[in-house]
Amino acid sequence: MIYDALVIGAGQAGPATGYHLKMKGLSFLILEGNTQPVGSWPFYYNSLKLFSPAGYSSLPGMKFPAPPNTYPTKEDVISYLKEYAAYFELPVKVGTRVNRVIKDGDIFTVFTETGSYQAFSLISATGSFSSPNRPYISGQEIFCKPINHSSEYHDATPFEGERIVIVGGRNSAVQIGVEISRIADVTLTSRKPINLIPHSILGQDIHVWARLSGLDKLPLGHWIRLSEPRTAIDISGYKEAFQAGMPDWRPMFSHLTRDGVQWNDGMKEEVDRIILATGYRSNFSYLSRIGALEPSGKTIQRAGISLNVPGLYYVGISGQRSISSATLRGVGSDAKYVINNAVRHLKKIKQG
Repeated sequence: MIYDALVIGAGQAGPATGYHLKMKGLSFLILEGNTQPVGSWPFYYNSLKLFSPAGYSSLPGMKFPAPPNTYPTKEDVISYLKEYAAYFELPVKVGTRVNRVIKDGDIFTVFTETGSYQAFSLISATGSFSSPNRPYISGQEIFCKPINHSSEYHDATPFEGERIVIVGGRNSAVQIGVEISRIADVTLTSRKPINLIPHSILGQDIHVWARLSGLDKLPLGHWIRLSEPRTAIDISGYKEAFQAGMPDWRPMFSHLTRDGVQWNDGMKEEVDRIILATGYRSNFSYLSRIGALEPSGKTIQRAGISLNVPGLYYVGISGQRSISSATLRGVGSDAKYVINNAVRHLKKIKQG
């Protein structure tokens, strides 16, 4: 069978795309490498909360089942994604990790660990969270203690009593740092000071104001200029925690030593581990055989439309069309835009 579309990934971008494909009456299949139709959500740390309230965290066609002013947990999101796929009867095939893609004429062939599939359109919905970003740190070759990434963090229990330095200054770094500091000595370090944006202004969550003002739909570059150096949203008393030194913050250290760090003032300090809260890199290596990527691995696309491979699309890339493109609140709009373009492409193929 040749489908109208194949969707790679069943995190929030995949189901949102599937919804719009179904509304258009197209034949499609969603391929998910993990064993549940929820993308990478089960692998995030246990205490993770969304930084947007439930009222702004819905996929198209189904409201998030929580009071609108509350902040859903990881488990809430997992439950919602499962319910969403079941309610709309989305054809998700789990345990089907994509290895490579080829294209012959108008037809994409997607090879997985369990077989191959064909379609006239291909939507990459694997997002930006599949490959942890582990930047090089001067001295890491001689450092004899663990260097972990936040993707490996589940809860604070294993770190009780330790001296820990967390590299990073955005939401995950702050949330993990505050959590671990309750049972350990923690410092957050980054090149710029951490400024916390209050989650509420005049009694309304900042996402309400962002949507009312239109800021939520601004391209990513505009948001970067508006938000610097404010890098994290304070939803759980983080400001008070920093004021109490739990955790504290220091400018990025000079380098690692054998058993610790050397700070910029020359002071050396022994630490038990480094945790990198340095985000993720997109991984679209499965598209390399069809010329869809730059040599660096970056996608050649604009607003989710491939610029050099007809019929190839993306949903869920950070900054794809706005600051919210990689979030629950943003993927629905991007998916609709992409599928409208895909429909026009399919009409040309079938009419030709």
